Amino acid sequence: MLPPQTVSPDSPEEFAAALRAASDQRRTIALFGRGTKHRMAGAVPAAEVNLSTARLTRVLQYEPRDLTLSVEAGIRFAEVDQLLGEHRQMLPLDPPFAGEATVGGVLASNTCGPRRRLYGTARDLTIGMKFATLEGKLIQSGGMVVKNVAGLDMAKLLIGSFGTLGAIVVANFKVLPRPQVERHFLLSFDLAADARAARDRVLRSVLQPQSLDLLNPAAAARMGKSGFLLSIQAGGNRAVVDRYQRELAALGPLSEVDPNWTARLREFTPAFLEEHPEGAVVRLCSTLETAPALLESPAPAVIRAGSGVAYLYFAEASAAAAVLSQPKAILEFSPTSRSFTAELWPSPGADFEIMQRVKRMLDPHHLLNRGRLFGRT
Repeated sequence: MLPPQTVSPDSPEEFAAALRAASDQRRTIALFGRGTKHRMAGAVPAAEVNLSTARLTRVLQYEPRDLTLSVEAGIRFAEVDQLLGEHRQMLPLDPPFAGEATVGGVLASNTCGPRRRLYGTARDLTIGMKFATLEGKLIQSGGMVVKNVAGLDMAKLLIGSFGTLGAIVVANFKVLPRPQVERHFLLSFDLAADARAARDRVLRSVLQPQSLDLLNPAAAARMGKSGFLLSIQAGGNRAVVDRYQRELAALGPLSEVDPNWTARLREFTPAFLEEHPEGAVVRLCSTLETAPALLESPAPAVIRAGSGVAYLYFAEASAAAAVLSQPKAILEFSPTSRSFTAELWPSPGADFEIMQRVKRMLDPHHLLNRGRLFGRT
């Protein structure tokens, strides 16, 4: 048996060749960037070949006037954000671990943050992709045109696949202008019902905030606040943001927080996991109507109140078992301990069979990132 091998190819072509070489020898393969989400979606057992995107860090094309960007998958998201910021532009995905996470890792895990409510997810902002297959091929999907409707959009398939179908090596994005003014407001309430009512009034109004989040008292305490919080991020010109302040003040006690609040809210999950090595994070996909009920949880709860996605945080992973019995619940981050054997994705849904068929087409021998996709690959 060949010894374990770690490879960091210098180009997408070399990456594809390395994939084929491992596949031809039927060697198991672990794909990774900077390893920021090793606790996410199931642990990958030790593989025979470790393939890293560490050297795929180039900006391939950036056209500020066209609002398009193409980069290799190993570049850090923070570097992309800095580059775009120099031109007053943005890629508003707000992924956690933003300081170290790679673009490829953000796409493979389909992570996003508070501004999903207005700007969508990676599938909405990705206009093209190049990925390597186990056959050693580089597949191009989409391009550098924002409105491209030609052909099958394979990029959508790779986003959120956790490296179980192929290796993302290049990604193309549509980027957006940054608002002239951005401010973050907080409304604090003693009762969950009042926080929910304020959220409903914002959703029914003409206001279109970038983000709209509900935090229960346990989550608020971690942010140095108290009560049930409604967190609103607003952007636009000065007149628009001033209108936000006037209309939000009519909903309850209003305060404005410093710019660090936005980053702290985005990094809520990494901060929690750093403090709780044996902890877990459950993600629930609820409706706008039912999501606020999770505010009553004794565990910290952060709810994307404009989309219905909710996150519950448990200092001990075993405490998450009861929540996982709910529909559309996933143990998104779990301990790395091999003694932890809970089902991470109890109810994958009726379309899981289709996902398995796609997996068999692209990886018939199940070599890629075994254990990922919540232990179901």
